[in-house]
Amino acid sequence: MARIRVLTALDHARTQYYHFKAIIIAGMGLFTDSYDLFCIVPVMKIIGRVYYPPSSGDDGRPGVTPPAVVSAIVSIALLGAVFGNLLFGVLGDRVGRGRVYGSCLLLLVCSSVGSGFSICRTRGCALSSLCLFRFLLGVGVGGDYPLSATIMSEFANKRTRGAFIAAVFSMQGFGILASSGVTMVVAAAFDRYTGHPAPLDTPEAADIAWRVILMAGAVPAGLTFYWRMAMPETARFTALVQHDVLKATNDIGRVLTDLDLNGIDDDEDAAAIPRTPAWAPPASQYGLFSLEFLRQHGRDLFGCASAWFLLDIPYYSSTLFQSQIYRPWFPPASHQNVFREAYDVARFQAIIAVASTIPGYFAAVLLIDRAGRRRLQMAGFFLMAAFLFALAGPYDHYWRGNAKNAWYIVLYALTFFSANLGPNTTTFILPAELFPARLRSTCHGISAAAGKLGALVGTVGFLWASQAQDREEVQAGYEPGIGMMNALIILGAICLIGLAVTYLFTPETMGRSLEENEGERGQDLHDGDGGMTMRLQELNLTPKSPASLVSSHVSTSPIHPHRFSV
Repeated sequence: MARIRVLTALDHARTQYYHFKAIIIAGMGLFTDSYDLFCIVPVMKIIGRVYYPPSSGDDGRPGVTPPAVVSAIVSIALLGAVFGNLLFGVLGDRVGRGRVYGSCLLLLVCSSVGSGFSICRTRGCALSSLCLFRFLLGVGVGGDYPLSATIMSEFANKRTRGAFIAAVFSMQGFGILASSGVTMVVAAAFDRYTGHPAPLDTPEAADIAWRVILMAGAVPAGLTFYWRMAMPETARFTALVQHDVLKATNDIGRVLTDLDLNGIDDDEDAAAIPRTPAWAPPASQYGLFSLEFLRQHGRDLFGCASAWFLLDIPYYSSTLFQSQIYRPWFPPASHQNVFREAYDVARFQAIIAVASTIPGYFAAVLLIDRAGRRRLQMAGFFLMAAFLFALAGPYDHYWRGNAKNAWYIVLYALTFFSANLGPNTTTFILPAELFPARLRSTCHGISAAAGKLGALVGTVGFLWASQAQDREEVQAGYEPGIGMMNALIILGAICLIGLAVTYLFTPETMGRSLEENEGERGQDLHDGDGGMTMRLQELNLTPKSPASLVSSHVSTSPIHPHRFSV
């Protein structure tokens, strides 16, 4: 098979400064995603006190945001993310990854700032506008998933590609830490500024505090806007989708200055032929909704989407389960003012992030190109199930009455560590490696949208289902559910289903070029010279003989014009 020399050079490129710069630039969307997800918990505590003050019959309890409002505010961002996953996934393949990348970040920044302003200060108006801006924020966050993963996968070499994409995704951990830090600083500052108000005294300044917390998430993303706009289009999109190999070579040469396009000799190209499938049919031959796509890539798309859906149910549910973990360690809400309550929630989130979430991401970066995606995903699902069952089994008989036992927090932290070590990271990586360049961003968007639907099930469903079966023990505003123990057992069972899906449907992509991964399923149909000739004609390269295919290459230098020799 003839390989485009610039893509071969990318697969063998040494790690350079621009790779690390791209990780930061691409990771800012994921940073904002986790910042928003985790800061909304203490923000809801503040909003409850500001807009739902206690009535005379509340027996000294502070105001609480009603469950229906919490569900709506959480759900609206996830629905926006589903829309953004699909919209920007398609645009990334139709228009280009780079051309829509900056607009996605701009939407993130503007909607984060808009969430803080929320137009007005009356309850109905403020919450309605908050939902609107959170939907737009979700669209931006959702769009960033397929674009960031696809761009990083197409810039990286095949030896460290998994680690680079995992490093982009690990920015979520720092987003969690940043949201906790900002919330703690803002809460402490406002608490001091207002003179440490009494527990049931909520000053007007609290209505400003939650807005500041939300708007602060836009700052890091905004700082990287210039660099994101300056990123060139990926070489794989330019060469394989736009069919402009010369432009691809020029673009990538500007940012990866140490790229050796002549360092891969013909013998190495020839040695790669038995492992590399023939080119797929031209883009016009089959599309996303064709039977040919279903035959070649349908199994992979099902595996990616279903694993991501199954993961996000327990992962997002575990985020809401935090309230059951930290409640015994802090004073009750009736004994704290609004700022101290938000401060304590954020402090616990920071502890979990430092102790389990960020180490899990780091472990994934170190192991992803050694153990492989498939093994890590299976191991992560298995460990998540084990720790959830350990929390669920004795919950009613032991954990509920011994919540201050250190092992209770350890088991909960290990659940997050296992998720980030395994499926939370690998489900982000795999869709960016398995599909053809012309459909890569779209398929990643479909997989991510399935994950956000799972997150919707996990957050809203768990919020209601985990309520106690005894009406007297149900939290205010909720109806009786199936109980925490049964809810945790169901989450553990979902993790085991995710393990089975991974075993049956997920291929290994470690150490292989993107072109090898995408063509593996269709190799038997396109092994002949005719299929290769057709693809090369599409790139304006017509081989004279099969032997000449091996020697095809692009000769380039930073100063001289590029040329093909056949």
